[in-house]
Amino acid sequence: MAAYDVGKCGKNTWVLTVDPADKHRSETHPEGTSRRDWSIASLALVIASAILVIAVLVANLQSPRVALALLISLIGSLLVFALLLAGVFQQMHRTERQARTVFEDREQEFCQMADNIQEVFWVIDPETRTATYVNPAYEAITGRSCQSLIEEPSSYEKAIHPDDRAHVLGKLKQAAQSGHFEERFRIVRPEGKVRWVWVRGFPRKDGNGKVIRLGGTALDITALKEAEDQVAANLAKANSAWAEAEALRKATLALTEDLHMDCVLDALLRSLAELVPYSCARVLVPEGGPHWLALGEKSCPEPATKSPRSPLTFVADESPFFQRIWSERKPILIPDTRQQEGWQTFAGHTQFRSWLSVPLAASEEFLGFLSVGHVEPKHFTEDHLRRAELLAIPAAVAIQNARLYSTAEIYGSELEKRLADLQKAEQALHQSEAGRRVSEEKFQKIFHSSPVAFSITTLEEGRFLEVNAAFEARYGYSRQEVLGRTVYELKIWDDPADRRLLLTHLQRGGPLRNVITRLRAKSGEIKLTAYSADRIEFDGQKCILAVSEDLVTHDPKCTN
Repeated sequence: MAAYDVGKCGKNTWVLTVDPADKHRSETHPEGTSRRDWSIASLALVIASAILVIAVLVANLQSPRVALALLISLIGSLLVFALLLAGVFQQMHRTERQARTVFEDREQEFCQMADNIQEVFWVIDPETRTATYVNPAYEAITGRSCQSLIEEPSSYEKAIHPDDRAHVLGKLKQAAQSGHFEERFRIVRPEGKVRWVWVRGFPRKDGNGKVIRLGGTALDITALKEAEDQVAANLAKANSAWAEAEALRKATLALTEDLHMDCVLDALLRSLAELVPYSCARVLVPEGGPHWLALGEKSCPEPATKSPRSPLTFVADESPFFQRIWSERKPILIPDTRQQEGWQTFAGHTQFRSWLSVPLAASEEFLGFLSVGHVEPKHFTEDHLRRAELLAIPAAVAIQNARLYSTAEIYGSELEKRLADLQKAEQALHQSEAGRRVSEEKFQKIFHSSPVAFSITTLEEGRFLEVNAAFEARYGYSRQEVLGRTVYELKIWDDPADRRLLLTHLQRGGPLRNVITRLRAKSGEIKLTAYSADRIEFDGQKCILAVSEDLVTHDPKCTN
């Protein structure tokens, strides 16, 4: 049997080594079994012939007739042997032709399959890692000809992406021992286009279990890889959007926890650091005329030792750059301040290399700017600017509410006096239980003659049971228009949630004092109101006695 067979598939011709495993199977084939049987029969015939020759010689000495008979028997045996030998040779020739036909048919089927599948089918020598077979799909996927592999069997290594080559070849080296190979990696076509392939290998072993050949497939998975990358990118965007939304939600809650201005500014700058990493952030507000003040300031990271210093103040007229920002009142992003004309005139900001700013406005009122800077150039992106704009919306509302809260505290003493009058009225009501008629008369007198707006509503429904003349004057409703109707039907509360919060507080047992809220008059006008209330019994029902009054505005210049 020849040491090598030549296999041909399409336009590819490869020399394939016949391995010992194939040889072992050929010996166990029925053709090999016939040869063993013929060898045994031949040996038996030779022994029988030798015995006849010896018998002829012995008989020739004793009896010529017996010797002649034995000689004839020997010649007959040789003729029979010759006929049997001719039949065996003919059977062997026929079997060989059948085996060759089956082999050629299977080889043709394999070649047809290999030439038409989209996957690359390959075979390499595990010791040298040189290719011994590859189908035409190799050309379609790699862009390299099969002829190039015939001329240089290891040239397939050049197709592997340089960043993946060492890893893939290392895995192939390990596959020479394990016989298993499965990797996803990139290849580079001659025109420079990068493709992704999924390569799997399986072993071919000899009778001793040694890997003598490594074969496998390679599939182009570029479209699948791109789809996976797109899914991963979309997932990353979704996670980023969720994290951003969660940060904004927490920031909005933090801005409403405490209405004191210092707490609002601290919550704002802390929340901003989670959305837009910065070196220093400030809230710039106008003080009147061209003068500006940094109402709040925070540095990241915080200095180890904080030295007390005055807030940053500057004059807008001294910086043409800031004058333009102030006049436009639009979000702005500066990637590199050294390339920004007039930046050096911006007091207190010259140390920043990248900077962004968004205006703060609530109820169409301009409150100032949110100034965010970083010491590194090109640190901020359009995405950072977008996040700052989103945070500026609740931040402006919180700053405006903090200002209103500060104004309300100024009038706290006056409201306390009004509440003292209310307490006296309540005490008078409690003390007059023994003489109900007298008490009712006193209550009615106090209730209707008071210059402050009084109202009595049921606790649960908010249905009006009584109002005084001051209430009618303040809200524009007549007494007949409100009695029997609820606060929800009249839409007295600008935000019904405010009443639910006040109701919860009253149900816990405590009266309300100095609560600033917004109530709507019949004309639709929203009145900023100092609201006080307590629970009472009226006509056998659980009710709310409420006092509402306008906040008095004082001109600070008139206090001297």
